[in-house]
Amino acid sequence: MPGGGGGAALRRAPPPVLPGLRPPPPPSRARDRAMTDEAVRALLQRFYALQGERVEAYRLLEEGHRAYLSSAPRYDFPRYRQLVHELTLAFSRVSREVLQLQGRLRDQHGRPELAQHLARLQEREQEKLQLTAQLQLARQRVQDEPGVDAHQQEVRELKHKLIKTIEAISEILQDLKYDSEEAE
Repeated sequence: MPGGGGGAALRRAPPPVLPGLRPPPPPSRARDRAMTDEAVRALLQRFYALQGERVEAYRLLEEGHRAYLSSAPRYDFPRYRQLVHELTLAFSRVSREVLQLQGRLRDQHGRPELAQHLARLQEREQEKLQLTAQLQLARQRVQDEPGVDAHQQEVRELKHKLIKTIEAISEILQDLKYDSEEAE
């Protein structure tokens, strides 16, 4: 095939368009964006469900600690230890799943601002859990040694820190809500 004209025979002709029928439109950015927005909404719904699980775990932890303190002076430590173990597993599972959601928001859906809110929230939730454990130990010390003012002061300080941490969590949740609605 002199002149190189043989390559033209290998090119495909466009598909015939039948009268009255149009070829399907190419995927639109609007449709892709709507699908992404729907996926982001689903991830955020899952996140809020996980936050609800955390709230319930904290409620159970507080309730269990009250029962533990009421079992004084012969504390029912084995029962309380089992509860703490189960709730630790629950907190760990929730945290792992939130980290997965964070990664998906950032890497798959191009929403680093939402992922950053989840990262900040995880830090504050870890702080809240540590403060909760410290507060429970301090409350036991107050109960075991009621006349020690330093223990009562420690409880007050830990309660204050816990309140500040809970306020920070609420603020992050508000920022997350605002930024997720802004994109819709």
